[in-house]
Amino acid sequence: MTHKNVLVRKATNEDLPVLLSFEQEIIKAERPFDPTIREDPVQYYDLGKMILDENACVLVAEVDGKPVASGYAIKKRARHYLDHEYYAYLGFMFTDPKFRGFGINASIVEQLKEWSDGQGLEEIRLTVYNDNLPAIKAYEKVGFKKHIIEMRLD
Repeated sequence: MTHKNVLVRKATNEDLPVLLSFEQEIIKAERPFDPTIREDPVQYYDLGKMILDENACVLVAEVDGKPVASGYAIKKRARHYLDHEYYAYLGFMFTDPKFRGFGINASIVEQLKEWSDGQGLEEIRLTVYNDNLPAIKAYEKVGFKKHIIEMRLD
């Protein structure tokens, strides 16, 4: 199922208010999976800086002119022992709950893959909480595979 009238485009500074609200929704959704997230106020990203960064691509998906989803890719240096020097790291993946299930996230991921390819980045990674099964399913649906589990000890 897809949603008509979806436009995926680069984010601008005019999008910052809605992007900041998306960020807070992501934090709210991830808090149950991570007891180490500080109390509010919390911000994950410097979105204004990232929008202007040539080594990043911040996207917004609009439906009928209203932003309903987001995502970014950023160029990161790989660990020295890997077979690639740089990779694209995806994050800030959010879709308004009313618009989930329409392939909007897949459209964002596809454009981020195209941006990554244009940057010469053949490796693409993201992180997701192990217990966040809806997110894992969404990422697997667009081709991601589980790779490593990070563990922690209090």
